[in-house]
Amino acid sequence: MTQEKEHWDVVIGPGGRLIGVDLKSLWSYRDLVWMFFKRDFVTFYKQTVLGPLWYLIQPSLTALTYYVVFGRIANLSTSGLPPYLFYMSGIVLWTYFATCLANNSEVFSKNASLFGKVYFPRLVVPIAVAMSGLVAFGIQFCLLLVIMVGFIFAGSGITWPGPFILLVPLLILYVAVLGIGMGLIVSALTVRYRDLIIATGFLTQLWMYASPVVYPFQQIPEKYQWVFYLNPMAAPIETLRMALFGSAGVPYSLWLSNVAVAAVLFFVGLVLFSHAESSAMDTV
Repeated sequence: MTQEKEHWDVVIGPGGRLIGVDLKSLWSYRDLVWMFFKRDFVTFYKQTVLGPLWYLIQPSLTALTYYVVFGRIANLSTSGLPPYLFYMSGIVLWTYFATCLANNSEVFSKNASLFGKVYFPRLVVPIAVAMSGLVAFGIQFCLLLVIMVGFIFAGSGITWPGPFILLVPLLILYVAVLGIGMGLIVSALTVRYRDLIIATGFLTQLWMYASPVVYPFQQIPEKYQWVFYLNPMAAPIETLRMALFGSAGVPYSLWLSNVAVAAVLFFVGLVLFSHAESSAMDTV
């Protein structure tokens, strides 16, 4: 008597892809992305007194600190823009990138118990993290617009944004992809090297000072500008200021270089993350 062959509805196995990304599978788990998004947003501020008001307090006080330290004491140039607006615009975009990077750097360690019990595409978590950070960015960006309107009516010389403001969604998408890519690299490496969790915050702070957050790209001596061509956060910060305030444009060569670096980092992140997820639960 021959034994009938068992049939399974779903078989989970390696897909044979270089980076192990199954877009169709990710789309089928879109409801899970939404669930993780709500979890991250609710739990982070669940037991706080001020709640989402911290989204407004943090960038406001940080911009004020930069205004005093870099604007008044160090007297750094802001290329003719009001210093507070200059610092605020850099802080808002940089904070979104840093949030994506920091919160994605511990994907395996923070979700070890869940990953060990249930199967779902692991990229669901980094995407949800980027979405939850987008809420904070949206609130802070609205605050920036309100402050900008105040400066316009105060006669500071700032004009209303032109058509370049339509570039803002593309800048957000670019920063989200970059933040996810860098977060995937760090999360994959921290599976074996836990010291990176501690070093990530410090290195991110150094990265910020190597970006045009507190000083404009145009003020950098030409012999040092190559650093900004390797820094994928240089072009989006300067482009945001151009879109909002009509400041000096960004060289096309800077954008091409930044996009190339960001694409490489995102691809490397996908590869490392894909290889790490197969053994992460045995190591974390």
